[in-house]
Amino acid sequence: MAFNIVDKTDDVVPVRNVLLSVFDKSGIEELVNGLVKTCPGIKFFSTGGTYKRLADILGGKAPGTLVAVSDYTGQPEMQGGLVKTLDFKIYLGLLGEKYNEAHQEDLKRTGAVAFDMVVSNLYPFTEVVAEKDVSPEAARTNIDIGGPCMIRAAAKNYIRVASVTDAADYTGIIAELRAKGGLSLATRFALMKKAFAHTAAYDTAISKYFAGVEESRIAATYNLADKL
Repeated sequence: MAFNIVDKTDDVVPVRNVLLSVFDKSGIEELVNGLVKTCPGIKFFSTGGTYKRLADILGGKAPGTLVAVSDYTGQPEMQGGLVKTLDFKIYLGLLGEKYNEAHQEDLKRTGAVAFDMVVSNLYPFTEVVAEKDVSPEAARTNIDIGGPCMIRAAAKNYIRVASVTDAADYTGIIAELRAKGGLSLATRFALMKKAFAHTAAYDTAISKYFAGVEESRIAATYNLADKL
């Protein structure tokens, strides 16, 4: 398999398309309003509870600014919200490289957009498993799949995409957008490092919890229909 080795990118990247899906919505109103004010023509792509929150924030201020991911991909969410953003058009827009002609042709062919920013944080796994007598099933249910995938894809493509995982960075991001008209490579690189630390800590917490669960407890959790 040949890997894509990139030798050209932009220092400052404007923010036009944002994929936004957060469990913790702290500071999201300030971020969204700041992005609308500093990024002309911006569009937000979102799902579930985040979509509803964005609809409340945006109201009638910017018609056409908010797009449901299911409308964008043409696929409804899986029951229980298990699959929302795991879609080729999403990851083409996250991983596509600006100066790669084949990637740009793929974007045109599929009608996909290039995402400039992902804003995401994850299901509260550590908080759930800290509760007394939490069941393995409750823990399993609170394992986020789509969030880490989006965060990691955006972080891998830091040469073009900002992967935002910490609400403490919102104010600085808006300030830089206001000053420069986009986010610098240095900022995207710093956000990448935080993003991979975030997903690494999340996976470690999951591994640590299940390492301490006995197999007998797992077997007792479920009604094993095909038990021998």
